[in-house]
Amino acid sequence: MLGKYASKLVTIGQLNSARQLSSEVRRVTLIPGDGIGPEISKAVQEIFEAAKAPIAWDPVDVTPVKGRDGIFRIPNRCIELMHKNKVGLKGPLETPIGKGHRSLNLAVRKEFNLYANVRPCRSLAGHKTLYDNVDVVTIRENTEGEYSGIEHVIVDGVVQSIKLITEQASRRVAKYAFEYAKQNGRKMVTAVHKANIMRMSDGLFLNMCREQAALHPEVKFKEAYLDTVSLE
Repeated sequence: MLGKYASKLVTIGQLNSARQLSSEVRRVTLIPGDGIGPEISKAVQEIFEAAKAPIAWDPVDVTPVKGRDGIFRIPNRCIELMHKNKVGLKGPLETPIGKGHRSLNLAVRKEFNLYANVRPCRSLAGHKTLYDNVDVVTIRENTEGEYSGIEHVIVDGVVQSIKLITEQASRRVAKYAFEYAKQNGRKMVTAVHKANIMRMSDGLFLNMCREQAALHPEVKFKEAYLDTVSLE
């Protein structure tokens, strides 16, 4: 932690350099989304404009394109812009329920390897809700499990959906969770699982969480069944 005199170490040249850097316009890929997506995206753009943030938007359409193999994919223009700009703002994307193309949200995660879904949930001052003083962060593995999207028809009337869990992805998201906790002053990480039922798949995930817990003893580690956490 820096002391109160640390600011004296910053030179005038560094300050000028920081100002120049902050004034550089950063191009950001904008995926407005579906449903309420365009409305939300427009509101965010207005906030950035009011804050005079040096951002230039590159809107792209992600209407799925059907390839020669019959599979719907994200348009190449979107992928190219995301790789070029490195930063993107995405509104919610609609996915047909039980038919049509696969989830574009999942396709975006797979394309850019967005493996950690970080969702903070905090109480807002002046806004009364059922529970007070809520301050939790959910970090969810974003590429495997039910999000693997692997399913097929065995015979007519019988469909198999595969929940894929790997050591690599489990260790990666567990490591991210513990590092996030330390960087943000969090005291505890809870591994939420169904290892009582899915002993091999969720058991592997849980073992990777235990492994990372041993490497970060300064963060308290807890294990909890999904049903219990949902109830609480």
